[in-house]
Amino acid sequence: MLEIERKFLVSSDAFKKEAFKTSFIAQGFLNSNKSRTVRIRITDDKGFLTIKGQSSDSGLSRFEWEREIPKGEAKALLELCEPGHIEKTRYYLNADPHVFEVDEFYGKNEGLIVAEVELSSEDETFQKPEWLGEEVTGDAKYYNSMLSKHPYSEW
Repeated sequence: MLEIERKFLVSSDAFKKEAFKTSFIAQGFLNSNKSRTVRIRITDDKGFLTIKGQSSDSGLSRFEWEREIPKGEAKALLELCEPGHIEKTRYYLNADPHVFEVDEFYGKNEGLIVAEVELSSEDETFQKPEWLGEEVTGDAKYYNSMLSKHPYSEW
């Protein structure tokens, strides 16, 4: 139940041509405390409840527990979330043996595009696509829980 990922800004929209799948995501936070977050997410036709622990000092890893819940329950729980819901399109791209997830944000986070890659260890190497920009792993302002409180448009 340990999530290890690196996060990057995206330097161009060239990634869109490489996507093998896209999903629309709406999410909110029941708790956005930095030591633990409780997220409600609707991805296409599925609902999810996710609990994340505090990030490691490097920002590369943290505890993550996620379960699928009925979409109707997720919609009801979104109504209880803290202000500042997030909406985004997620693009999935193969970078063998990894999959990059690229999030294009809407609303108050319009203009922000962030890529993440999950790894099996903190020192695992991976191929960096040309459209990958500056690394922002561990920079809390790019966490979705922070973007819900302090959106990109207000920076």
